[in-house]
Amino acid sequence: MNTTALRRFREKLANDEPVYGLWITLESATITEMAVALGLDWVTIDAEHGHLDWHDVLEHVRAAVRSDTVVLVRVAQLDVGLIKRALDIGADGIVVPWIETADQLRDAVAFSRYPPDGLRGVGGERATCWGQCLPEHVEESQDVLVVPIIESVTGGRHIEQLLDVDGVDVLYFGPADYSSTAGHAGQWEGPGVAGQILAAKDAIRARGRHCGVVATDNDNLAERREQGFRMLALGLDGALLIRSIRSALDRVGRDRPIRSGFTRDRDGSDAAPMSRPPESMRPDRPEVVTARGDGRMIEIDTGVHLEMLVGGFNQARDLTTGIVTIDGDAGLQYHLHDFTESITLLSGEVTVEVEGRIYQPGPLDNLTIPPGTAHQTSNRSRTEPAVIHISMATANPTRTLVDRFFSRRTMGEDAVPPPGTERITRFRTAERYDAGPNTSCIDFFNDDLLPGLEMSGGYGVFGPQGRLPAHVHDFDESICIIRGSATCVVEGRRHALRDFATALQPRGRVHYFMNEGQDPMEMLWVYAGPKPQRLVVDERCATVEGDPWR
Repeated sequence: MNTTALRRFREKLANDEPVYGLWITLESATITEMAVALGLDWVTIDAEHGHLDWHDVLEHVRAAVRSDTVVLVRVAQLDVGLIKRALDIGADGIVVPWIETADQLRDAVAFSRYPPDGLRGVGGERATCWGQCLPEHVEESQDVLVVPIIESVTGGRHIEQLLDVDGVDVLYFGPADYSSTAGHAGQWEGPGVAGQILAAKDAIRARGRHCGVVATDNDNLAERREQGFRMLALGLDGALLIRSIRSALDRVGRDRPIRSGFTRDRDGSDAAPMSRPPESMRPDRPEVVTARGDGRMIEIDTGVHLEMLVGGFNQARDLTTGIVTIDGDAGLQYHLHDFTESITLLSGEVTVEVEGRIYQPGPLDNLTIPPGTAHQTSNRSRTEPAVIHISMATANPTRTLVDRFFSRRTMGEDAVPPPGTERITRFRTAERYDAGPNTSCIDFFNDDLLPGLEMSGGYGVFGPQGRLPAHVHDFDESICIIRGSATCVVEGRRHALRDFATALQPRGRVHYFMNEGQDPMEMLWVYAGPKPQRLVVDERCATVEGDPWR
């Protein structure tokens, strides 16, 4: 046991100074050597989660010998055998998970003490210098640190009873598991959890004890210190390594998230929410919600009317979306753009020709037209209007009329366009994927599906209580509600959308959509970026109090 390091650890806490440490999950003892060399006050070797075996634990303990760094071992559960073994190896203390009651905490203390004060068995192992320093170690063992982790709502409710237990200097918090027991599995600090942990922290400090937590990043480390947490982990070794690598990759434009199974999610979202968006994404415009009828009206051609809902007129960048109504027997002449255009049929019957290739899309079928490709759209009905949703990869669209003959041929339901030309997505047979609880999406167009595109987009359907996680994009986004009612939350501001109302989410705004009704909600989303990538962040960032840009 390192009594000198333990004494310094406790002296700092007694003076209300923070003690900084590192959570060890990787097997290389070099990591602990680095922590010691950098003067960290403590390390915790995690033998609860992950792949460390007892040999790995031993090597980490050895790496801190004769240093000023306290070495703790987090055991897999409250178990006298596991605690005894960790201490016999030479750990200066134990971290015990999932403590909820005073009786559990008393057992943890008893399992770490020799009789008559406890139940720890005597072993002639490393801690006793293989039996050569037994009396000395028995006396020193009264200084062993016992650190319970409070990682459930039940544990938080019993905080006062836990504080009645002697032999405990510090109590630690596990926000992720705490959130899980509060009904927010997968979140670091779900709604309401941050407040519960802070209230428990106040109770601990009021009783003259100390508490700790793992910081999620450098800003959070400073925030936790100001909140009064004193046993502060800089992070987990693996997470810190990934953070450093991603920071370097970001500098050269190569950053990418890691997904479960070590594969990249089709929308690029992160496997675990970030505590806040990168500062480089700080937005410079507010969100805008435009109801149908309040957009910018343009008569494109006789009997063809475009209502812009997102575009340069409301400060969108590199993106225009809107609703086009084509009167009976009306249509657009052949034309082309120097940007991508996407067309999705909402109602009615239309014919779309692309350089002579004739398509008759069904409801919610999508046609995406690359730059420089001549095309036209007409209403097949003489009397009933047709309605389509359009999106263009520019904030200020223009068109060039084309006076050229094309050989015409009908493209059947299973026809495939020539390589490098338009793309058609048949809604009825398109592949769907999960995007959130009770939520699925279809990708209509992006750079992977049609290389060279400047934008990406698709369709989403939200069942009752379906929703997306809080997230941000590195580009502007348009979301048009084509069926049902949606609630859009942007940094604590709530917007209700229905009947083709469209939200412009500027780059960097933290937001999410959900369906709070009992009927399905459907949307068409378009990104002003070539790939459907999102950065998932802590739900608190989508609240007024957690707004990262305040």
